[in-house]
Amino acid sequence: MPRAATPQDVYRLAVPTDPQLSPDGTLVAFTVTRAKPAADGYFRSVWLARTDGQGDARRVTMGPKTDAKPRFSPDGTTLAFLSDRRIKVEDEPERPTDPKERHDIVQIHLLPLNGGEARRLSDLPRGVDDYAWSPDGKTVAVLTSSLGATIEADTKRRGRPAPPKPGQPKVSDFRYIDRLGYQFNGAGFIDDVEAHVWLVDVATGDARKLVAGPTAEEGMAWSPDGTRIAFSANRSANPDLHFRSSLFSVEVATGLVTTVASGANSVFWGPAWTPDGTTIVALGDRFPRVGYRTGIWRFAADGSEAGAGGGTDLLADSELKPDAGMNSDIVSGEGGNLAVTADGHHVLFTAPIDGAMELWGVPVAGAKAPGRFTEARAYIAGWTAGKDAKGKDLVVAIRADATSLPEVAVVHGGGATRTAPRYVTQLNALLQADVAWVAPIERHWQSDGRDIQGWLYPAGEGRKPLVLEIHGGPHTLYGWSPVLEWQILAGAGISVLACNPRGSEGYGEAFNRANLADWGDGPMADVMAGVDQAVDDGLADPRCLGVTGGSYGGYLTNWIVGKTSRFRAALTARSVVDMKTLFLTGDISGAEWAEMEFFRSPWTDAAYFDSISPLSLAANVTTPLLIQHSERDLRCTVGQAEALFTVLRTLRKPVRFMRVPDESHELTRGGAPFRRAENLVQIRDWFAHFLVNGGTKLPPVPKARAGR
Repeated sequence: MPRAATPQDVYRLAVPTDPQLSPDGTLVAFTVTRAKPAADGYFRSVWLARTDGQGDARRVTMGPKTDAKPRFSPDGTTLAFLSDRRIKVEDEPERPTDPKERHDIVQIHLLPLNGGEARRLSDLPRGVDDYAWSPDGKTVAVLTSSLGATIEADTKRRGRPAPPKPGQPKVSDFRYIDRLGYQFNGAGFIDDVEAHVWLVDVATGDARKLVAGPTAEEGMAWSPDGTRIAFSANRSANPDLHFRSSLFSVEVATGLVTTVASGANSVFWGPAWTPDGTTIVALGDRFPRVGYRTGIWRFAADGSEAGAGGGTDLLADSELKPDAGMNSDIVSGEGGNLAVTADGHHVLFTAPIDGAMELWGVPVAGAKAPGRFTEARAYIAGWTAGKDAKGKDLVVAIRADATSLPEVAVVHGGGATRTAPRYVTQLNALLQADVAWVAPIERHWQSDGRDIQGWLYPAGEGRKPLVLEIHGGPHTLYGWSPVLEWQILAGAGISVLACNPRGSEGYGEAFNRANLADWGDGPMADVMAGVDQAVDDGLADPRCLGVTGGSYGGYLTNWIVGKTSRFRAALTARSVVDMKTLFLTGDISGAEWAEMEFFRSPWTDAAYFDSISPLSLAANVTTPLLIQHSERDLRCTVGQAEALFTVLRTLRKPVRFMRVPDESHELTRGGAPFRRAENLVQIRDWFAHFLVNGGTKLPPVPKARAGR
């Protein structure tokens, strides 16, 4: 008998990512992430499955922690992958055994598919971030922050002193910062880890630097003939102040770099070549539109269209957004991706429509509107395209929906006919069968003349307690994707309402821009209209309403409870409280995003940012509020939560602060499994206390806390 979802189901999830097709289209390699309870973490391994669905998927690697990014060699005989196994499987007495003292652990390994153990290929002193096979299979292009090919050369290039001998003073550990962008949520300090393009010889392992510009290179793509590599980079005069990105290609033989797409207002990334090598397509746009719509741009590979107004936007007449971010605490979104079909006629991409993330194609010639290759209430996350044995296009993807856990599936087999997905894995079959997954009811309502799409996850028939869920971003979206938190609440007798208010992606540029200089009242009207409709339709108990959200969703939660006492309980997660602090601290500090969203900066109009800060409404709060925040959050720093808690507690408001150690802004998606599970327990119990059990005061503090 299927049961309700529980927080402990976090430990049973198998999450596939990064599917990659073999050259003949018969196999797909992918990474699977599972919880590792004994280590309070995860292990990632590489798996293989047949694209015809015959036989079971099988694990082919088992590193100590992470084996990932599988890539087939062009001849299909070898599977490369990144692994941190070096420190466990290699006897290197001259090197430190503590991983914290090593930077060279993650390297490329090569696994022969006809049998045998994997061997390490690369030996770069700062490890490998990403890589790509050359078309002839003789070379691998690598992104690495190494400055030299050996530890000695790297140390010399960095000009750092030798480690002190016993009894000598320690080397200074002061950090000196000259630029913004020196930290990143989840990674910490990144000011000295800029990755550049290197080449590694597959036969010998010898490495040489190819491109080392003043800023990092990203998104490598080999030309079909193997003579050039395309990449993107921010080469603006002040890259820490201005988010820009241009396209380049480098000649492998000489290192000569050609600019393919640039301009003072340009942001282009993710290049892909057409089969004839004459054209590069990429994601992006130019200011002021960038950030609120994204095109697929076509450029001449020889650089003849590199000027400020060069290139052709293949989505110029489309409202699709191929880099939109779908929310899920189960599926790992893998960002925008482009692939050119084997005949060179179409560019494949994914983009949301009506809350579904679908596969599309647009002609490279730009003569027609995009065509839709899949149609379902589903979420296509990571995907890749290639050819089958007959030379027809083949697309494999990580696919999930609101009640189905992620699996690898063939979603497009060439031609114009849409076919049902063919699943090639059953990684989550047991968990899928064990749980009574609650199917959502699609909802629509009007707010200020806009159609708002939402989803109601009912806890049963008739009026039920209801929690309003608000997504982050604010420019992301909810949709037909699985969310474990909602399933747990519904299983505990609490219905869930989620929606996409103004400012969400997936509904066109105007809708995406509709919350500029209005993060509070406008989006609040949109979400509250959905609550009103649920109450009016007899689906929600108006006496038992809750509200929650994370990041921007936490901002709007804070704003709502400062504006109305209608909710009986609220939970704000990793939230924004003080808008000045948001743009002055953490990994998004600076003026550019503030000026895009609000047309001013905190230091030019401090009073305005005070007026749009939920902290200014704190005195009005009467709703019991649980504040959740991770201590290593570099997106919305923990000081945001501390400020809100300080004011509310000083005013003797019903508030509790739940500080989570050692986690980043990504607690709910990538935090340690036991912390993710505990977070889900607290969300469920907080709302059950007030909405189901009728509590009026703060619930007892959990007995297990602070590691004791």
